[in-house]
Amino acid sequence: IPIFILAGLLVHCVFLVSIFDIYFSSPLVHGMTPQQTPLPPPAKRLVLFVADGLRADSLYELDSNGTARAPFLRGILENNGSWGISHTRVPTESRPGHVALIAGFYEDVSAVAKGWKENPVEFDSVFNESKYTWSWGSPDILPMFAKGASGDHVYTFCYAAESEDFGAEDASKLDIWVFDHVKSFFNSSRSNQTLLSALNEEKVVLFLHLLGIDTNGHAHRPNSREYQENIKQVDEGVKEIASLIDNFYGNDGRTAFILTSDHGMTDWGSHGAGHPSETLTPLIVWGAGVNYPQKVTSQFFEDNFLKEWKLENLKRLDVNQADVASLMASLIGVPFPLNSVGTLPLEYLNSSALFKAESMFTNAVQILEQFKVKMSQKKETTLSFLFVPFKPLSDSEQINFLKKIRLYIQQQKYDEAVSLCKTLINLALEGLSYYHTYDRFFLGLSIAVGFVGWTTYVILVIIKAHTSLTKTVPTNEKKPTVLFYGFASAGMIIAFFLLIQTCPWTYYIYCLLPVPVWYAVVKEIPVIQDLATNVLSLHIGQSIRFLLVCILGIEILVFSFFYRSALTVGLLVFAGWPVITQLWIQAKTKALIWTLLCVLLAIFPLMPVVGREPNIPLVIAAGLLTLLISFFSLASLCKSENKYRNKEDLKVYFYQMFSVALSTYVVSSTHKSLKNKQGLPVMNQIISWMTLVSSPVLLLRSPTFLFQRLFSILLSLMSIYLLLSTGYEALFPLALFGLMFVWINMEQEALQHYGLSLKPKLAVFNFTYAMDITQFRQVHLDDVRRSFFFVFFIVTAFFGTGNIASINSFDPASVYCFLTVFSPFMMGGLLLLKVAIPFVLVSCAFEAVQVTTQLSSKSLFLIVLVISDIMALHFFFLVKDYGSWLDIGTSISHYVLVMSLTIFMMVMNGLAQLLTTQRLGLPRRTKHHS
Repeated sequence: IPIFILAGLLVHCVFLVSIFDIYFSSPLVHGMTPQQTPLPPPAKRLVLFVADGLRADSLYELDSNGTARAPFLRGILENNGSWGISHTRVPTESRPGHVALIAGFYEDVSAVAKGWKENPVEFDSVFNESKYTWSWGSPDILPMFAKGASGDHVYTFCYAAESEDFGAEDASKLDIWVFDHVKSFFNSSRSNQTLLSALNEEKVVLFLHLLGIDTNGHAHRPNSREYQENIKQVDEGVKEIASLIDNFYGNDGRTAFILTSDHGMTDWGSHGAGHPSETLTPLIVWGAGVNYPQKVTSQFFEDNFLKEWKLENLKRLDVNQADVASLMASLIGVPFPLNSVGTLPLEYLNSSALFKAESMFTNAVQILEQFKVKMSQKKETTLSFLFVPFKPLSDSEQINFLKKIRLYIQQQKYDEAVSLCKTLINLALEGLSYYHTYDRFFLGLSIAVGFVGWTTYVILVIIKAHTSLTKTVPTNEKKPTVLFYGFASAGMIIAFFLLIQTCPWTYYIYCLLPVPVWYAVVKEIPVIQDLATNVLSLHIGQSIRFLLVCILGIEILVFSFFYRSALTVGLLVFAGWPVITQLWIQAKTKALIWTLLCVLLAIFPLMPVVGREPNIPLVIAAGLLTLLISFFSLASLCKSENKYRNKEDLKVYFYQMFSVALSTYVVSSTHKSLKNKQGLPVMNQIISWMTLVSSPVLLLRSPTFLFQRLFSILLSLMSIYLLLSTGYEALFPLALFGLMFVWINMEQEALQHYGLSLKPKLAVFNFTYAMDITQFRQVHLDDVRRSFFFVFFIVTAFFGTGNIASINSFDPASVYCFLTVFSPFMMGGLLLLKVAIPFVLVSCAFEAVQVTTQLSSKSLFLIVLVISDIMALHFFFLVKDYGSWLDIGTSISHYVLVMSLTIFMMVMNGLAQLLTTQRLGLPRRTKHHS
């Protein structure tokens, strides 16, 4: 078996890593030559203001009394410049947003695996192409553009990371810091000759990153007074900086200004997904080389914003976020960033038709360069007779396009030239995508074949080793050699084929993996034949019915990953389980409680995802309910004449109950304090961290009798869970635990019902002695249902109150009892703990079921392995590499989740054994009964 487990781990690791190779390799290519417009640019310098987290409607709409929220910027778009909406792509996070604005490409998805701190890939940016760039703002954003720059001409000034505090009185001080530092920078330059001459050069960029609006939005929501006051402050700051810079350069009219945002924000203060409130950001451009406002009588857009904002008569020019990089490059005359995929928005430019056509031509050539490099890379690694080129842009077509555009420009037919450039850009982008996904089908097929083979093999192992369905089959020595050589030669042909094409080493693993897996399956042909004759001698109808129920169950599980309401359907079916199997006849009360708890738990998946609106009274109610249940349980424990009980054990329970009460108090006082803007009280923070450390210790001090230990586990985990809750989810572990408790009892009844074994007395059942049981029995069909219940409850524990994939749009409020300063890893860790607590409850209950039904954990584990592998194959084909990061992240996390379910279950199984069987003994003087 150790070899089997090692092989299983290896196979799963390959399956897991494969998606990152197949779907999430970086689309960036290197080796293009920079393209620059040959004509002199309109501006010498550019000032870029990025108001992080600013929604388009928050800036453009008027207050209730009809005045502009940002009077200076409103004046600019009415009298001096051009405006529009910049449509961001998802993921709507700060990092991808800034990469799109400044480097002109949409953050490649391989960054998913790299966090959002550093450059996962080297890329070129407008800052890198400029002569000098000075930037002020957040330490999360600025360093990544300085790091990627060649030479040291990109200078950054950042505040300390600790300043980004969601619990602070006022986050707009982050923006005031930036404005003050820019002012003192210009003042100091008057006495610093080197700096002064550098500032007077051409191709200079000044970048102001303003994080206050985003921080206030997270902490107080975008409709709050704080968020809107912050917009006013930014407006005043922009006004001061603009006039300061104009005066500094003696109003030479060679400065261009751009104000935009990296992403918006939902009404409940999160971002990351694709809601219009997150993807619509403002863009206001004014100064050198920029068009003045254009008056129009009517303009059509699908949204009704123009009327709301009272801007119907000013032309609105919408762009995609990556187009801003091309606009900046064109305004100050630097080469377009090498990996940029943006199209230059010509309507913003106030320059000659020749300049527009030449700039557009440069833009098209720059994107075509990327296409050529991508194509040559693919051509080199594919056999010539197998290579299928991208037809619309063959070599002759490319030359044809470029010749035509040049001819139009010479004949001064600038409009025709521009429209031809746009066609060429669209084709080149299509071609880039075509070559990027060239090998996807072939690799996906290999992995799928491997998957099916592996699942088949595991089913054969279960049937052979753990059931009495097959007789022992004598092995034939002669056949395997023929088989072995057949498979070995197939493997060699595949390897040779890959070698000729100089494929990456990972391709060998994906393509050769199915060979040994299927060899192992085919070797077991006698077992398959034996099984077939056995199954056919049984009732065919019964076998088909069993198969259909299995398929339906797995499909419900897969469905529940997308629609949480599928869990409700499943739980309602579970509620009827005692009736369908006639179990209710022998245990009426238990069956009734089971049905009621299933229905109660079924309500949770229908509730909205956690974190939209905090509801602290519900958390307090959950705390009080836990205490109430504890009192009743303790009373019944004291009543029962149990010779195993002693005073020490009762003390442990009282400490745990006190801990729950304390957690309830900390949650209510922390949220009250944050509401009054007094920050996180230090005492509360200390209590929270101490609870986190002391709970597991108290748990391990409790007795190991089945119900007592499980009850202790609930109290310990609840005291931590309450601190991490903000709403109705605090009630979830209580409902889940109730159901688990009844499940353990119901499984006893099921054992008796099927006459599999005698019923042990659960009240005096002790986890510690249970591990020595040697009389494990063989697998029965009912054990497949048991395993399915476990997987179903694990999935319910996961999606019952929301979804881990929404960590990217999670509500930071759930960790406020522990910390309020932004720290992604600490916050992420606490959130994962919150997600894991319901898991631990289910795993401990399953441990109890396993031990009391005398089934070896290995056979149950193998059944769960089959269920999760069949689910994983579904998700493999459902992985997405487009759409919002929420969609991409969800599709990855579904696959990774199911793939790691087996590995995770080994860990959870170990943890459950530790939590149920281990006991910390303190040195005692008194003797007690063991």
